[in-house]
Amino acid sequence: MHNYSANRYPTDTHSFAKPTEAVVKHLELDLDVNLTNKSISGTATYTVTASQNAAEIIFDTKDLVIESVLLENGQAADFTLGEEKLYLGIPLHISIPQHTTKLSIHYKTTAKSAALQWLAPEQTGGKQHPFLFTQSQAILARSWLPCQDSPGIRFTYNAQVKVPVGYLALMSALNPQEKSLDGTYNFSMTKPIPSYLMALAVGDLEFKPISGTTGVYAEPAQLEQAYQEFTELPEMLAVAENIYGKYSWDRYDLLLLPPSFPFGGMENPMLTFVTPTIIAGDRSLTSLVAHELAHSWSGNLVTNATWNDFWLNEGFTVYFERRIMEALHGQDYADMLKVLGYQDLQHTLEEIGHSSKDTCLKLDLTNRDPDEGLTEIAYEKGNLFLLAIEATVGREIFDQFVKGYFKDFAFQSMTTEKFIAYLEAKLLPPDSPYSKIINPEEWIYQPGLPITGPVITSNRFEKVQEQVTLWLNTTPANALKTENWSTHEWLYFLNGVSSQLTYGRMAELDQTFNFTDSGNAEILAVWLHEAIKQEYLPAEAVLENFLLHVGRRKFLVPLYKALREQNPEQAKSIYTKARANYHAVATSTLDALLF
Repeated sequence: MHNYSANRYPTDTHSFAKPTEAVVKHLELDLDVNLTNKSISGTATYTVTASQNAAEIIFDTKDLVIESVLLENGQAADFTLGEEKLYLGIPLHISIPQHTTKLSIHYKTTAKSAALQWLAPEQTGGKQHPFLFTQSQAILARSWLPCQDSPGIRFTYNAQVKVPVGYLALMSALNPQEKSLDGTYNFSMTKPIPSYLMALAVGDLEFKPISGTTGVYAEPAQLEQAYQEFTELPEMLAVAENIYGKYSWDRYDLLLLPPSFPFGGMENPMLTFVTPTIIAGDRSLTSLVAHELAHSWSGNLVTNATWNDFWLNEGFTVYFERRIMEALHGQDYADMLKVLGYQDLQHTLEEIGHSSKDTCLKLDLTNRDPDEGLTEIAYEKGNLFLLAIEATVGREIFDQFVKGYFKDFAFQSMTTEKFIAYLEAKLLPPDSPYSKIINPEEWIYQPGLPITGPVITSNRFEKVQEQVTLWLNTTPANALKTENWSTHEWLYFLNGVSSQLTYGRMAELDQTFNFTDSGNAEILAVWLHEAIKQEYLPAEAVLENFLLHVGRRKFLVPLYKALREQNPEQAKSIYTKARANYHAVATSTLDALLF
């Protein structure tokens, strides 16, 4: 018998919590957000379940002030703060009498609370009002909320949030669609979620519905542009449900954040946070929205139990994202995304080293920041593994398996070992020919890529390659056939010519295609990377402006790396000016890179 339901709370080395002894089940949150002082104060009241012999419950905290803890009868509880540990913060030990079911933690954030980004008016789209947003993944929820900060621990929550009048507050919950008269907002999340999906944003925001269950929030100046970019949202949702079953979260809305947001998107339940760098004017970058939507199943519904199992969130999500885009725009379109993803994976393998244990799907991040596991290995190697299974057993059978997986483990956490047991029980018995062809253990526990992995090709990119070859063989840029190219085709073209670029040839491309003035952040970031290497002067001011205003880590890290190699003093100079515009998730990486 396969024991894929065992280990309900696997050991999580990134949390101090001991959920087998005492665990949270529900949160009542009461917060006061002070945009002037840049602080949050409030009370987190938890419903808890404790084993009969439990003498304490342990919470994760980082850079919080714990003012008091009260038991449900109003009596003060004894609590102690433990020793601080690198990356993890400080454990909060609360003594609990037998039969304790509730306790309230009164606390406030500090200037060091890394999840919080407080933006001055000039850092926002409208330039008139301050803005706050959180980024809790991977283990930063503990820096704005005392919690059991492990992806394997789930809880429901209600919240009351008080903000200055004239601002809208939003959370990863059922959200208001207009500003309240007194600045008080109430939220409800009735489905159990892990702490990394706790989210809060406060700003001068407005809402525009796209359908009865979808819509977009943005600053007023960006609202119409965001609406136009995301009009496919209802269709995406319908396509996703058609592939893997009913959407479990009632609404699916988007919040367009200011440009300092460190990621492309964050899949906070019911309210995905997205970067403005995907606003291209032609919906060519909305596969990112499909990715965050897919997380509503892989990640939010079935969640990696620890950050060592991160590939279970992202491998499935990349695979599902491309299935959504294939259904919307055809296989040729999805194939382009696969090839670009494969190129990114190859770059990561070269950077980390093909034999590094960090190229295994199952990671060991003990005593390390779990953000170190946020690489293309989890995303693209995970996706390749699933593509290998699909190619071997057939799409129809694989779809039945995945649909059953999401149904059987809805609102639960999943370890790699539990997934393997389920895979063997439902799809690939160890003695089956399919299992021998795929060899899941090699994919999961061995570094690099199996030589039997799927071959990724794209018909549309083959045509782009013809133009790459022509240009490399001195055909003028203005004679190339580039009509109606998508963002993806331009990215493939730039990747294809990068090794042969010179200053003069960059100038020719720029004169023909205006890359330096591109309004497409993906294309511009690749172009600026080449501009740094060639010391291409026409792009210098654009590069500095881009680094000063865009906080997306995916763009920042390669640009600063290239700049550090070419001109270390310029890299430090720009970073010193730009740093205040970046979230802690980005600065933690860039500080180590540049200083």
